[in-house]
Amino acid sequence: MLDGVDDQNNAIISINAGAGGTEAQDWAEMLFRMYTRWSDRKGYQVKIIDFQPGDEAGIKSVTFTASGEYAYGYLKTEKGVHRLIRISPFNASGKRHTSFASVFVYPELDKEIVVEIDDKDLRIDVFRASGAGGQHVNKTSSAIRITHLPSKIVVQCQQEKSQHRNKEMAMKVLKSRLYQVEKQRQDEKLQEIHDSKNEIGFGSQIRSYVLHPYQMVKDHRINLEVGNVNNVLDGGIDPFIERVLLS
Repeated sequence: MLDGVDDQNNAIISINAGAGGTEAQDWAEMLFRMYTRWSDRKGYQVKIIDFQPGDEAGIKSVTFTASGEYAYGYLKTEKGVHRLIRISPFNASGKRHTSFASVFVYPELDKEIVVEIDDKDLRIDVFRASGAGGQHVNKTSSAIRITHLPSKIVVQCQQEKSQHRNKEMAMKVLKSRLYQVEKQRQDEKLQEIHDSKNEIGFGSQIRSYVLHPYQMVKDHRINLEVGNVNNVLDGGIDPFIERVLLS
């Protein structure tokens, strides 16, 4: 199941809230918690690279690494649009609400793999980190945003205390993404994976998480339904991962 050239590598995961404000941002945070809990179960180490808090609750986006054997091989099955249906805790009228969030996964590159990046192709911006408080906040202007002009890829990191470390982490993510783009040009199968990232119109979700009027998680790719929603949201996603890998 895990015979891809990058499957044994660590994974870089990006979660982005869809349209819908606080409701969607809360859902993005629930997904982040689900993947961190799953990583804990697998014995993987999670490290936040970038964290954009929501306006009132939740998160707008988060990028993090999951480090452990075959992390990318497992988590690559999770990329796509995830849909949540529930009674909104942010709506006093108690109406059912549908929220969307997108997940995309890249392999983290081994250090011996070289990706050539010309300094003149980069625009580097320094800004003050933002956060909801506590350990995720860096008050100094040490956050880094790097724009790769030819590809228009933008990466940023604000979790480290020093500008140097933030730049180092951002370059690591940029190299991984550029490497993946180059591989996709040569590999039609990976090209299909890359194309799925553009489907953030939330019209073709891979999985639905229903909390009301009944409880069920359904993966639309493999037609697998699981009734214990709480366990899934607490990191119990292995049945979905394994079935997708076997399909």
